[in-house]
Amino acid sequence: MKVHNFNAGPSVLPKEVIRKSVQSIIDFNNSGLSLLEISHRSIDFLEIIEKTTYLVKRVMNLNDDYSILFLQGGATLQFSMVPYNLMKKVAAYLDTGFWANNAIKEAKKFGKVKILFSGKEKKYTYISKNYEVPYNVDYFHCTSNNTIIGTQMKIFPKTSVPIVCDMSSDIFSRNLDFKQFGLIYASAQKNISTAGMTIVIVKKNILGKMKRKIPSYMNYKIHIKNGSILNTPNVFSIYTSMLTLEWIEKKGGISVLEKKNEYKAKLLYNEIDKNNCFENKIHQDDRSNMNVSFFLKDMNLKNEFNKMWKKENIIGLDGHRFLGGYRASIYNALPLKSVKFLIEVMKEFERKFSS
Repeated sequence: MKVHNFNAGPSVLPKEVIRKSVQSIIDFNNSGLSLLEISHRSIDFLEIIEKTTYLVKRVMNLNDDYSILFLQGGATLQFSMVPYNLMKKVAAYLDTGFWANNAIKEAKKFGKVKILFSGKEKKYTYISKNYEVPYNVDYFHCTSNNTIIGTQMKIFPKTSVPIVCDMSSDIFSRNLDFKQFGLIYASAQKNISTAGMTIVIVKKNILGKMKRKIPSYMNYKIHIKNGSILNTPNVFSIYTSMLTLEWIEKKGGISVLEKKNEYKAKLLYNEIDKNNCFENKIHQDDRSNMNVSFFLKDMNLKNEFNKMWKKENIIGLDGHRFLGGYRASIYNALPLKSVKFLIEVMKEFERKFSS
């Protein structure tokens, strides 16, 4: 049975990554052991984490000025780790959605937060470009892609202060100059791997400037010193990340995936815009290529549409509980044919119910 998986996270993974991951659970590298049984300090795992680190840097075109960490606690823990390590007195933030707002709440516990833009009054349906990052802040924090509402930053500011970016839902999906960022973090369960692991990519020279005492687990420098194994890491998720990065390179790299992602998003947005039954509320310049939100124009038809897409083995289309409506998450691993299939279902719904 073919299932079309539009879940926002945990989300669709490449089939070959799943197959190899399953085999590793049964018998890892013909060792007679499951990947779930090997020591996180064994040569086998150290080779995995070393290769995964190497692949992150190669895929993102980063040099050894950056350290790659594989931590736990999701992006939510990073909302506190970032200010713990980087905020002396004041930091600048963009308030572009639910998760950005949560990051702001945590940062306020460490110092003053300057909110350069908030889209809250307009329900986060657009992202302003008319702001300037002050030269005297400790860092600037932004969220590149807002999973819930479906907006995405297309450009990033030029600034001399470190840019910190939550890329949880669009990392590895488009080609950027990643050297413009001082720190990137991303929870794994969207475009990278299974849930339970967070990638942190940090430029080493922005660390170690705090006078406050930082608890060991919250200290990036200690994690760097310990090679991401200060405590037992998520072995399985790191291994699956390695497989996903290998898959990205096999597909031709981020630039190739970016073109495919743009095409998938264009097809789906075009259908929403011309379909008499649906609408998208996001400013066109800020529409996400990863998370496409849309709404029924007539909410009386909700039960009918829900029955139709669920009958067709489409899953994960319900909007976030804080927003409602619908959301199609079209990450790297989602096949084009799944997007086309959803479009055909939407067309059929229009033929049946459009007035």
